[in-house]
Amino acid sequence: MKTSDFNFDLPAELLAEHPSEHRDEARLMVLNRKTETIEHKLFKDVVDYFDEKDLFIFNNTKVFPARLYGNKEKTGAKIEVFLLRELDKETRVWDVLVDPARKIRIGNKLFFTEDESLVAEVIDNTTSRGRTLRFLFDGSYDEFRTKLKELGETPLPKYIKRAVEPEDAERYQTIYAKVEGAVAAPTAGLHFSKHLMKRLEIKGIDFAEITLHVGLGTFNPIEVEDLSKHKMESEEITIDERNAEIINNAVDAHRRVCAVGTTTMRALETSVSSNKKISAFHGWTNKFIYPPHDFGVANSMITNFHTPKSTLIMMIAAFAGRDFIMHAYEEAVKEKYKFYSYGDAMLIL
Repeated sequence: MKTSDFNFDLPAELLAEHPSEHRDEARLMVLNRKTETIEHKLFKDVVDYFDEKDLFIFNNTKVFPARLYGNKEKTGAKIEVFLLRELDKETRVWDVLVDPARKIRIGNKLFFTEDESLVAEVIDNTTSRGRTLRFLFDGSYDEFRTKLKELGETPLPKYIKRAVEPEDAERYQTIYAKVEGAVAAPTAGLHFSKHLMKRLEIKGIDFAEITLHVGLGTFNPIEVEDLSKHKMESEEITIDERNAEIINNAVDAHRRVCAVGTTTMRALETSVSSNKKISAFHGWTNKFIYPPHDFGVANSMITNFHTPKSTLIMMIAAFAGRDFIMHAYEEAVKEKYKFYSYGDAMLIL
């Protein structure tokens, strides 16, 4: 398989700038892999495709406000700092991306507040835009994290050209988000409302949770034509014993098991054993799933519509079949489905 096998024409106006008015009223394209048929529904209709004791597996990661703006010492130039991950809690050292990067060198200081209560010093270069920062803050660790949250804004993807709005703090977060650590939302889960969760519960559908902290690597463009040469950035996963047991019981009972999102699917495929069992797991994954791939746990999945040549469209093509997915995407463009983080959804059965 080559990167170019996953290219298609995506009109710019189909990239969603805003979420649907109500979470569960985004559009839903339903793909049946057995019959290779396509249906057009609303997201809240998802409940009709599942029965009592079927299982939904959610990624409960929580997005933190990862985008900050600081000023460079002396020049006062405005610099965007995107927090990627905390490297050392004690010394407050973080991996970040900076923009514009050409202005930021080792030894530079960035000031985030008028009173200079939060300052960062550049201590290393990691990639062309990547830097390692040491934050200087006179206060406890909890006060430091509170200050980052106060100053940070919702890390909407770069393709969204508008300014961040107050509603984004709520809408770019799933309603079941619990464990803070993601710099991008697990977007398939954004469509679940409290009302829909209650309807699923009343129907007797079971829920399990895993945690995969979404990093920006998920969205990195593939710059090689040979897929086997692409390296995914690592993301942190936690699956506890209780949830592993819920998942294994559903698989053993031959229930419909639905992975909500590509991040959930990546976590499951990282921790599944050769006998199709999930084990409790805490660690990192850089698993890149593309066709052909034998999936071990989920037999259905929910996902958003992804951009051309992305690792995400490759994963769903591995799950549903490349030709079927590319046909479905042609249909999605024709029917003007909305794409990407705030876009519409797809259910693959």
